[in-house]
Amino acid sequence: MGQITLIRHGETTWSASRRHTSYTDLELTPDGERQAHALGAALAGRRFVAVLTSPRLRALRTAQLAGLTVTDTDEDLAEWNYGEYEGRTTAEIHEQRPGWNVWTDGCPGGESPTEVGERLDRMLTKVHPLLDRGPVALVGHAHSLRVLGARWVGLPPSAGGLLRLDTATLSLLGTEHGRRVVLRWNNPPPPVAEPGTTATRH
Repeated sequence: MGQITLIRHGETTWSASRRHTSYTDLELTPDGERQAHALGAALAGRRFVAVLTSPRLRALRTAQLAGLTVTDTDEDLAEWNYGEYEGRTTAEIHEQRPGWNVWTDGCPGGESPTEVGERLDRMLTKVHPLLDRGPVALVGHAHSLRVLGARWVGLPPSAGGLLRLDTATLSLLGTEHGRRVVLRWNNPPPPVAEPGTTATRH
């Protein structure tokens, strides 16, 4: 069975300021574009039988700059719908609702943990037959990919809260002795040297 490579999109202005971003369609920052190019270098030589991405611009642009050929976009890979909390930071939300936790409480006017879990379960069901042909790449967002990682190993959606996922990182899901496991998580790509410079090895 093939493995699943999870790719979180590069930096946006809202991810840099830690604002909850789901349906707001933001461009990558210049740093985010550099991150996406670095992902391309890290993925060089890998071949995927399918590359599925969230329909949001930041995910599509990351896939493009990383040199991936997108085979389909799927709304099930979109970020957790934050509803009334869209564009707000956790600190701002806590001023009105102390103790709020997206992993257990969900978002008013948006999605609950159960709803996000059901959506990512659908994604895994869609991906499963593709894995018989080889590896698959999924390009998406922090919270939804964290839920997907949790569901891959049979944990509840809330367990995604234990799986930090930074911008422009690579994670790998696979199997060991027939069991689903997390092989790698939240790995940043190695830095790419700027034109005219030489990368230093440490």
